[in-house]
Amino acid sequence: MPDRPNYLDPKTLNKVATLELKARKVVEGMLSGMHKSPYRGFSIEFAEHREYVPGDEIRHLDWKVYGRSDRFFIKQYEEETNLRAMLCVDLSGSMDYRGEDAGMSKRDYACTVAASLAHLLLRQRDAVGLTVLDREVATRLPWSSNPSHLRILCDTLARAATRPATDVGATLHALADELPRRGLIALFSDLLDDPERTLKGLRHLRHRDHDVMLFHVMDRDEVEFPFNALTRFEGLEQSAPLMCDPRALRAAYRAEVDGFRTAVREGCLANGVDYLEMLTDQPLDVALTAYLATRASRRGGRSR
Repeated sequence: MPDRPNYLDPKTLNKVATLELKARKVVEGMLSGMHKSPYRGFSIEFAEHREYVPGDEIRHLDWKVYGRSDRFFIKQYEEETNLRAMLCVDLSGSMDYRGEDAGMSKRDYACTVAASLAHLLLRQRDAVGLTVLDREVATRLPWSSNPSHLRILCDTLARAATRPATDVGATLHALADELPRRGLIALFSDLLDDPERTLKGLRHLRHRDHDVMLFHVMDRDEVEFPFNALTRFEGLEQSAPLMCDPRALRAAYRAEVDGFRTAVREGCLANGVDYLEMLTDQPLDVALTAYLATRASRRGGRSR
């Protein structure tokens, strides 16, 4: 068996970890006992007590507990517990593509970004789950905030078989119907599917009040189509091979791909979905760091 790829490169994680403070805003996690939920007031389901710390609102003090123990405790409600994040990774055949100038395949790139985000979330004590995309929700790793969960998540990604094809839109609809309460949904995919079906699935998640992030992973070959010599193109999702002169197709191909990328990007913007295109020849830590910093700054501005 070949060695499994390392989705937790220390250099990458060290660089991404410098954003931990900003990422707290991004994922709306609650740390160090300061469980101030952005959704407070929407839930009346009691979850647990925790000891009062300076800065807590006294309206949540449980005076009955104080009378019995002579100590201050805060009532916590269901929506004040830590964030739940579901990472959805597309492992369809097209994700195995790797151009000559790319450092890794689209699959490995997507898995590395997902692992890095999971690392940040778990360090913030948020709960992380994993869904491997298929025509249905085939592989699901339940939420956990245990730091050891990262190893399980990475092992699941490394061992998961490549799917011949996926139906991203159908999977997103299934997730919107199944997830019990609002949280963060992060999708990692090349989106080589029906974009309108995918956007409808993303819209369904937003309708359920989930915070949705789309990491659109592509190889630069797919964007620029740099081939010149007579080339045999083989589909990675069971499509028939094609022998052709790429120079004769380049203009039409690039126009089609540019239109596809624009439609996805504008569709995400219209539906309140955070969108980031990631090309596999770019250092992923640089792209992820810039994106999270921008997102944190934008959300910080809204909160003010």
